Amino acid sequence: MQVKNHSERTVIKLIVVVLAMFGFGYALVPLYDVICDVTGLNGKTGRISEAESAEQVADINRTIKIQFVASVNAGAPWDFYPNEYEMEVRPGGVYYTTFKAVNKTSHSLVGQAVPSLAPREAALYFNKTECFCFTQQSFTPNESRDMPVRFIVDRDLPVNIDSLVLSYTFFNITPDNQKS
Repeated sequence: MQVKNHSERTVIKLIVVVLAMFGFGYALVPLYDVICDVTGLNGKTGRISEAESAEQVADINRTIKIQFVASVNAGAPWDFYPNEYEMEVRPGGVYYTTFKAVNKTSHSLVGQAVPSLAPREAALYFNKTECFCFTQQSFTPNESRDMPVRFIVDRDLPVNIDSLVLSYTFFNITPDNQKS
């Protein structure tokens, strides 16, 4: 196909640019997830199996303070908070805690928790074997539930890091036709 004038070439270039921008925007979410998983950016933590965690041995000469924080997205109809606000752990040991979520409505809701860990460089050394954040959480009207987190801080955590903050934001992801 021959392009006859400058205007037609410009239109074709603009269409190509728009399609490239759409493709790039579509690829950003999976690309972001991969980058966060590889680098630990944005405090995304790792996940290991129970068998891998059982092979770990706690470092009895070192303790790490972990603070637990919970929040909900704006306007979400939940109560959400950690049952323990702070814990002392030894790297290499397996630990367990829970977070409480309460559906404050008279209809069913679905929630999803998104974790974050600070400082971000510690995310590479924080691994969960069990977490309510791995799956969507369905709640019946006015239901409350303790949701588990089982985790291990890797013994290779840099020695200059002696405290961590594990936070979750709980989002209402109920399909729109079920929210009313």
